[in-house]
Amino acid sequence: MSTSSSRHKQGLSALTLLFSLGTLLCCALPLLLVALGLGSAVAVMTSSAPWLVTLSQYKEWTFAGSALVLALAGWALYRPARSCPTDPVLASACARADRWSRRVWLGSVLIWAGAGFVAFLWLPLRLALS
Repeated sequence: MSTSSSRHKQGLSALTLLFSLGTLLCCALPLLLVALGLGSAVAVMTSSAPWLVTLSQYKEWTFAGSALVLALAGWALYRPARSCPTDPVLASACARADRWSRRVWLGSVLIWAGAGFVAFLWLPLRLALS
């Protein structure tokens, strides 16, 4: 695996983490804070970062875009015919980078899924169970 391929993979992992954290910040965290009675924290957060309001208004597009990036990163990590170099030192570094990339990707998917649950299902379930 070349250095540019490794950098590309690291960049893709960082991008997936950034997008999934973006969905968490825009849509899930404010709703969760309000549900816990911390509405004033949401008011401070939106006045400090007004772009969160815009992201929240387009949460379907935000989640769809982040799902696309996560799918692309998942394909890049798990596609067939991926291989590491034959040099033992490079192979070890490649395997270690692969493990970390997969962990970051899985963490990003879990953050995205949790944010999606809170943003789209939390309130309807809470109202149905009340």
